[in-house]
Amino acid sequence: MTLVVDIRRRTGGLQLDATFEAGPGLTALFGRSGAGKTSLINVIAGLLRPDEGRVAVNGTVLVDTACAIHVPPHKRRVGYVFQEGRLFPHMTVRQNLLYGRWFAPEATRAGDFAHVVELLGIEMLLDRRPARLSGGEKQRVAIGRALLASPRLLLMDEPLASLDEARKAEILPYIERLRDESRVPIVYVSHSVAEVARLATTIVVLSQGSVVSVGPVADVMGRIDLFPHTGRAEAGAIIEAILEGHDDAFGLSLLRSQAGLWRLPRMDLAPGSRVRIRVRARDVILAAKPPEQLSALNVLAGVVSGIAAAEGPIVEVRVDCNGEAIIARVTRYSVQQLGLKPGAPVHALVKSVALDRRSVSGPLRTGMDGDDA
Repeated sequence: MTLVVDIRRRTGGLQLDATFEAGPGLTALFGRSGAGKTSLINVIAGLLRPDEGRVAVNGTVLVDTACAIHVPPHKRRVGYVFQEGRLFPHMTVRQNLLYGRWFAPEATRAGDFAHVVELLGIEMLLDRRPARLSGGEKQRVAIGRALLASPRLLLMDEPLASLDEARKAEILPYIERLRDESRVPIVYVSHSVAEVARLATTIVVLSQGSVVSVGPVADVMGRIDLFPHTGRAEAGAIIEAILEGHDDAFGLSLLRSQAGLWRLPRMDLAPGSRVRIRVRARDVILAAKPPEQLSALNVLAGVVSGIAAAEGPIVEVRVDCNGEAIIARVTRYSVQQLGLKPGAPVHALVKSVALDRRSVSGPLRTGMDGDDA
């Protein structure tokens, strides 16, 4: 799948000017509130018309202002999941799901009802009505209804925004599974670093209506020059690793990435599973010399590849560990004391307890996406 977007549109005080291409998997439209994410996804869906530009999916043109093409929303075969489930309250879950299938042209019906139900874990909900569902359950049903309409593209506009942390934790594994097992490409709107780091294959960073950066999520989120747009508070690196085995005596799992060996609290996954680890910059310590006798179990050798410009006391340092980036947040005083500069050898230290279940996602099915005191 290739999604091609090249559009311009003025909405109120926002000038939307977005050009990017995205491939298979989950493409995240990421940015702060007011960046233009929802306006952009609504242009793709056909709910807004661009003043100028073109949108195409797999070569099928949905919008081309130069050729006066504007396919109406109901003919685009684009599924849309909103912040709230928007289920029909008088229908059961089964009826809500079949309603989506009813709208799919018979020749294009690709979604198998039983498979979609199993994929989203909603077998036990089929005879319930929406009033008897939790927020996370409603969103899973809404996703199923969209999938059963046999879309060529699935749009999700901050589908977790209205959920509390417990419900978010409930639904995230299903979206991961949808990304890995469904053949339907996903465009996912979010302003949450944690969601994007866990789910995205490709990220499109928006700021004030314009595309700031596009690329693989690990590459983009590891760029310290983009922190003003991606946010410093939760900034960090995304590491793709393979689970090598378990240390049952100490309740740890051993993972291998380009950067080296990682020890994390034990994961309930089989050896060979491919996972993604989010390492926050605030959880990384730097040492100028090889450290000894430390409680931190993850010690990764590398060289400084960049230091962000900063006027305050805090600065981000990018460390290249055998081709994989680790980001550390330290004081400018530490940079001076350690003699940190591009090319300087350094060791990045990460406590295993900092890498809890919220920091690890998997297994990832394509590519390498797959407690110490």
